[in-house]
Amino acid sequence: MVDWIADYYEGVEQRKVCSQVEPGYLPPRLPKHAPEEGETWDRVMEDLEEHVMPGITHWQSPNFFGYFPANVSFPAMLGEMLSATFNTIGFSWTACPAQTELETVVLDWLAKAMGLPECFHASNSNGGGVIQGTASEAVLVALLAARARIKGKRERTQNTCANSKLSDSRIEEDYGEEENFPAHLLVAYTSDQAHSAVQKACMVAGIEQWRKVPTTKENGYAMQAEDLEQAIEEDLKEGRVPFFVCATVGTTSSCAVDPLESLGIILHKYGLYGHVDAAYAGSAMVCPEFRIHYKGIDRWQSLASNCHKWMLTNFDCTAMWTQDSKSILDALSLMPEFLRNKASDSGNVRDYKDWQIPLGRRFRSLKLWFVMRSFGLSGLRTHIRKHVALAELFESYVRADERFEIAAETRFGLVCFRLCADGAEITNHLNKQLLEALNSSGEMFLTHTVLDGLWVLRVAIGATKTEEKHIKKSWQLISETAGKVLEERCSDT
Repeated sequence: MVDWIADYYEGVEQRKVCSQVEPGYLPPRLPKHAPEEGETWDRVMEDLEEHVMPGITHWQSPNFFGYFPANVSFPAMLGEMLSATFNTIGFSWTACPAQTELETVVLDWLAKAMGLPECFHASNSNGGGVIQGTASEAVLVALLAARARIKGKRERTQNTCANSKLSDSRIEEDYGEEENFPAHLLVAYTSDQAHSAVQKACMVAGIEQWRKVPTTKENGYAMQAEDLEQAIEEDLKEGRVPFFVCATVGTTSSCAVDPLESLGIILHKYGLYGHVDAAYAGSAMVCPEFRIHYKGIDRWQSLASNCHKWMLTNFDCTAMWTQDSKSILDALSLMPEFLRNKASDSGNVRDYKDWQIPLGRRFRSLKLWFVMRSFGLSGLRTHIRKHVALAELFESYVRADERFEIAAETRFGLVCFRLCADGAEITNHLNKQLLEALNSSGEMFLTHTVLDGLWVLRVAIGATKTEEKHIKKSWQLISETAGKVLEERCSDT
């Protein structure tokens, strides 16, 4: 199996990137019932090759440019194998001391590598990191923490870090008993470019009202402080209760960056809980030149970044940091009798079950530890900078071709572009045709979004094996395919 994995990874470039199967292709190929007796491993692998592999879209291909990257490396794979071998369910310190303590140490390593202020380090009694499964889980945890915080069960967290800018005032109104708490009046805010995970978190948490603060191309599709404040003031006048803001550094559609410093001032003014979703772009913080986008992070209660997107660590591995762990514990901490133990009762250990939604948790810090030790911070920075440079190269190809235009400022490893045409309907039709033709070729894979009513093609560069030759080859295919699409358009008219 190890040889098979190594051979697959080394040869993934030769495979068609996007699966071409039709929905429902697999059930007719497999038996209707599980085998009564065990089968040989060779037989299982034959079926894997014959039936499963045709339905695999190869995310590790150097020609995979869809969504955002999900890159991996051999050190991460080995860490995952060890985690599966140990199969610890480390919900508490007692359940697996090494799992808990390595997670704390590694996330402190990463926080320091990314330049996060000390208020997010484990050395701050109210701070520290935790590995969540996804950024969506992190948003939900943050939302629940904000909900617990506003319910007036305790005083708002005091400043525990010299460079923290969190408000140290008390929540003005204590709603007392649960039945008196006006949950239906709570309002959460994010930009209209934020990930749908914020809306889903509101749905799960029973938050009935959320505001999508409008953005504009002129402001780089970033949420502006004055627009957020206007929305907050309007809700206050209507008797609603603002309580949560989620900003994004690297939105999915265009990699927009919300200005954390000016938005953080609004958080402080109104006493709101702030979470930063940096699922994609958070990894770039290991490079000092990109930390300008995180100026003002000390005004925000929590931050999450997917190491499984751009830090050579396989899914799932979302690093989440907080400087207000008390609010998370208020929202999620439970201690049933069957889990009670001396270490937890002492209050001297972290039980990460109380920092997440599920009880059980895998030993995910192993793979991140392996990656950081194998590549070093220098290697991680080289990895990030290579993809940024390749994105700039791709952008130069787009700008040099008058048939295309850049649809949003290129940031990090994402380039947003489109084939030009007169009128929205024709533009959208041509770009949809182009996208379908490119993906059906099997030679590359990319995805789209819509900005200001117009289709936009996204090239997200971040696969571990992507090099300059792949960018050049992909642009050549895009250029040639665009010519065919335009030629068909001319013949049709």
